[in-house]
Amino acid sequence: MQLPITSLSTLYAEPWEVEAGPADLRKVATAADRLGFAYLATCDHVAVPVRLAAAMGTVWYDPVATLAHLAAVTERTLLVSHVAVAALRHPLALAKQYATVDRLAGGRLVLGVGAGHVREEFQALGVDFGRRGAILDETVDALKEALGPSEFPQFSGRRFAFRGLGQAPRPARTPRPPIWVGGSSPAALRRAAQRGDGWLSQGDRRDQLPQRIATLRRLREEAGLGGLGGSFAVGAISEALYVGTLTWDTGARTLTGLPGTLAESLRVYGAMGVNQIQVRFRCRDLGELLDQMEAFADGVAPLLDG
Repeated sequence: MQLPITSLSTLYAEPWEVEAGPADLRKVATAADRLGFAYLATCDHVAVPVRLAAAMGTVWYDPVATLAHLAAVTERTLLVSHVAVAALRHPLALAKQYATVDRLAGGRLVLGVGAGHVREEFQALGVDFGRRGAILDETVDALKEALGPSEFPQFSGRRFAFRGLGQAPRPARTPRPPIWVGGSSPAALRRAAQRGDGWLSQGDRRDQLPQRIATLRRLREEAGLGGLGGSFAVGAISEALYVGTLTWDTGARTLTGLPGTLAESLRVYGAMGVNQIQVRFRCRDLGELLDQMEAFADGVAPLLDG
């Protein structure tokens, strides 16, 4: 699940999150860890322009600081950047930050990356927005070397080159933390298939996913990478959920009902070829969110396998 509180976009944030703080965030993280959620994720924006602030908000917790903080209060759940706008930063700087997170978390980092979409953000940081896809491609290639086992990684590309420079601590996970690529454009799917260890859907509807997954499979087969078997992760974001009998208006696109009903609906994702789903719960306060997480973990999750 994506962490609440850390981003306040009007597309998904609940009203109570505006006044919530770090203590509430830690309660969500420890609950997810205890209940068996596969990962916790947080996303990335350095600065939001005025033209987008009404919809996106300006509250976007830094993913490196947030995941490092939560590494100290969790033991099992993976910690995911969903997604880091990697083209905004030099790959050696990214490698230093996320290798440290992985070390602090005992090997639980998954580095999710994406191209980004806010032109002004790139302009302010001196990065060519129009070339962000090509920059991200090279950044991913460089990160795979910089996060690998060598203390003195080497890479030579058009924009980035390094050798003879040591970085420690090294990531705890070997040979390196996985890199999942987000986005649903043709370029993003190609990047995920050919360069990534997994794909993160950015909210594709159910009827869009089969074609996206077929494209990933074809691109991996064409690249000689063996289709979608093995460890390649295929992710999807489900509709918002509410476990149980609904007594308030949750708005459109919310799946509600008893555990068996929800599980039956969510198993459709697995039939499409998805092997992990990100869920979000409608809730009116922190207590209701924690109750929903527990109801899902106890009642719905056990019915999903098979």
